[in-house]
Order: sequence, then C-alpha cells, then structure tokens
Amino acid sequence: MLKVIIALISGILFGAGMIISAMVDPTKVIAFLNVTGNWDPSLAFVMGGALAVFTPCYHLLIKKRSHALNGDKFSWTSNTKIDRTLLSGAAIFGAGWGLAGFCPGPAMASIGGGSTTIFIFIISMLIGIVLAKQYLQGRLPFIGRRKKGCAV
Repeated sequence: MLKVIIALISGILFGAGMIISAMVDPTKVIAFLNVTGNWDPSLAFVMGGALAVFTPCYHLLIKKRSHALNGDKFSWTSNTKIDRTLLSGAAIFGAGWGLAGFCPGPAMASIGGGSTTIFIFIISMLIGIVLAKQYLQGRLPFIGRRKKGCAV
C-alpha cells in the first residue's frame, strides 16, 4: 500500500508541476527550443528550479540510501558508455520533441485534458517504443538485422 501512496503523491506532484509550469504547452516548448528565432527562455527557469530542489535532495537523501522510500532497491546503471546507440536514440528523441513540442512526461501529464493530439502522440510514442525494442533485439526484418552487442 505504501508503494501505491508514494506513486500517487509523486504523480500528482509531477503532473501539477508540468501543468503549472506550462511544460505541457507544445507552443511554449517549441518556443523554448527555437534558440535562433523568437526564443522563450522561461522553461530554462523551470528546469533550473527543478534541479535546485532535486540536487540537494539527491545528495543529502537519495545518494546515501540503498532503497527507495517504498522499499524497492535502487538499481544504478553500470553502463556509462556514450556510443552510437545512445547518440542516435537521443537524436531521434530530440527530433520527436522538437516536432511535436512534447516529451513523454508532459504528454502523460496532459492526457487528462482529452486532446486528440495528445492521444495520437502517446499512441505513436508507444508504437515507437515497441519498434525500437524490436529493432534492438534484431526482430525487424524490413530494417535489417542488428548484431547482438553491436551499436547502431
């Protein structure tokens, strides 16, 4: 039950923060990404504010712990390699973010608004996740086989 309560509180805080900060507004996000045109730097303050709250919490509370508040063991990644797979995935993610003005978190926070565009974005995002997993496992014959352990 504690896991459900923590997830509920975290989700409410995250969703409210996304909506209050306007990170769910695609026009605001695209204006933030438009650094060579009519740039809107306001989302940088949102991100800076989030880091200002998270950074001390991480160093004082999270980093020292081996388990989350809900009892789950932290699982830190050992893969710190910057390779072609990471860079190509980041580029594809960035292209989607720039074209749509949404990234996954704010899109999920926007779903309650009932926008058809949001639903189409989320369905497309889920299809992209499935296709990317299939590709990484070498299961997409129309794209070509990817050798195990080989970067994109």
